[in-house]
Amino acid sequence: YAQSCSVIVVMSADNSGAGDSMMMCCCASCGVAEADDIKLKNCTACDLVKYCSHTCQKDHRLQHKRACKKRMAELRDEILFKQPESSHLGDCPICCIPMPLDT
Repeated sequence: YAQSCSVIVVMSADNSGAGDSMMMCCCASCGVAEADDIKLKNCTACDLVKYCSHTCQKDHRLQHKRACKKRMAELRDEILFKQPESSHLGDCPICCIPMPLDT
């Protein structure tokens, strides 16, 4: 199952969808919605879920642990295997060192 923040879309009063819509996230543990007085904090390891307090984060840890580790591995792989941006067309594709161009 996918771990994610619950999203609630609040539509305009006439439900036409033409009005402004607002997305709100909820605490993954207790379900309290983010409001002016309650600021939710992302899981620092994976950014998949949000929590209203440290207690909620600790309570939800066993349920979130597997998805968190999977996402951390994906983020690590993205960083590890990201190809460097080349500004020179004559760069070596293996070591990315500029190769001399014969003129």
